[in-house]
Amino acid sequence: QVQLVESGGGLVQAGGSLRLSCAASDRTFSTYHMGWFRQAPGKEREFVAAIRWSGKTTSYLDSVKGRFTISRDIAKNTVYLQMNSLKPEDTAVYYCNAVVDRGLGYTNLFDSWGQGTQVTVSS
Repeated sequence: QVQLVESGGGLVQAGGSLRLSCAASDRTFSTYHMGWFRQAPGKEREFVAAIRWSGKTTSYLDSVKGRFTISRDIAKNTVYLQMNSLKPEDTAVYYCNAVVDRGLGYTNLFDSWGQGTQVTVSS
């Protein structure tokens, strides 16, 4: 299984921006669709964004459309999440994982998760 390490989180004011990175341990990463998820305190982990292995198709949670952009750099074995116009409700721990499209949306492929990266948006 590919090991994934998230980074780039932090504390930002509402309206600000952050770019999250997810570094993969090996080049099999390029064969996976990849996604970002988040988990706020007291809530279930939820899907945020996905990008297919080709990099040509993306998908987003409705509440982040137009504000977040997922991308990938195959050469660097890294997937990114550019987050603009951040809102306090975006506060959560963000995780990346390989994803699979089961026809009703993307779900995580791997059962194990990394440590995530904390994003805190102040009002």
